Amino acid sequence: MEYSPILHNIHVVPSPHVKNKLFVLCIMLSLWIYMIYCCVGYCSTMPNLTYGLANRHENDAQVDNQESSLGASRDLLNNGNDVDSRGEEWDEMRGEAKTLDDNAMSGFLNESESKKLPQAIIIGVKKGGTRALLEFLRLHPDIRAVGAEPHFFDRNYDKGLDWYRELMPKSSEGQLTMEKTPSYYVTKEVPARIYTMSKDTKLIVVVRDPVTRAISDYTQTRSKKPDIPSFESLTFKNISAGLIDTTWSAVQIGMYAKHLERWLQFFPMEQLLFVSGERLITDPAGEMARVQDFLGLRRVVTEKYFHFNPAKGFPCLKRPEGNSKPHCLGKTKGRTHPNIDPEVVQRLRDFYKPFNSRFYQMTGYDFGWD
Repeated sequence: MEYSPILHNIHVVPSPHVKNKLFVLCIMLSLWIYMIYCCVGYCSTMPNLTYGLANRHENDAQVDNQESSLGASRDLLNNGNDVDSRGEEWDEMRGEAKTLDDNAMSGFLNESESKKLPQAIIIGVKKGGTRALLEFLRLHPDIRAVGAEPHFFDRNYDKGLDWYRELMPKSSEGQLTMEKTPSYYVTKEVPARIYTMSKDTKLIVVVRDPVTRAISDYTQTRSKKPDIPSFESLTFKNISAGLIDTTWSAVQIGMYAKHLERWLQFFPMEQLLFVSGERLITDPAGEMARVQDFLGLRRVVTEKYFHFNPAKGFPCLKRPEGNSKPHCLGKTKGRTHPNIDPEVVQRLRDFYKPFNSRFYQMTGYDFGWD
């Protein structure tokens, strides 16, 4: 075979066009691998959230079944699964989801965060202003609080502390974990159970004029059950005799001193703070100063965070910086109360007077309800 100088000089060299295609393909492949890696890392943080929500819905269904099997109760106003509660919890979970989105990057970067049992709990009272207080507290950077009410110590205690801890948001060193469930204050078993969890737990109770609170309680129920008996007929065992029915929860909750005696069997007064529901409306910054001092926190939430809404009759929240629209509590707050017979109101005031006096003595604080 003859040697050919022509063939000897031929080399297979890819064209520039082919080179460019290969380069682009390599870049795209690298990007896809990186995206898959990031997605896997992100998704690994999600099971706890979905697990918590799934457990929450499962628990709601179990409570519904239990309560329906018990039949009608004399306690018309102590229905923890009413429409308002469900609506508020959905709003709360949406708010928590937004908080998760806002803090996602900081959460990924800060691996020192973990879920802790609460060091402070808002334990009462229903229709006293607990929702407002919790929303005010969540403005503080050193507080992490679950929005929806866990009802662990009164309804879900058998599920254990690990289940309870899983409901809490992640917090870092120096941050305080909190929750609020207003029914705790009037539930007999709760003080001992919280003490068993931690004897150092700080307890906050938002209280309000017991007569106004009872009417507000009734108003909430009537908004969903228009056919319930009148406030006057529910208040008395015997209207003609003027005997107050203390088995009705709307009346019973306002006997604050009686419930406090049970708590003082387990906790010293120094670990309980009683917040005025009235002053939380008229002077939210002043009450928040007391709360932040009690919790050992800096006074971050001050008057610059509040904007009074005359239409609703209570303060809304605003960002100190910028001109953003103030955020008010849900439409279920600030309902107009029905007109109650003045004589019935006065009889209730007379009934509560000795309980109020005793409560003032026990707390060392005159709430001015009489």
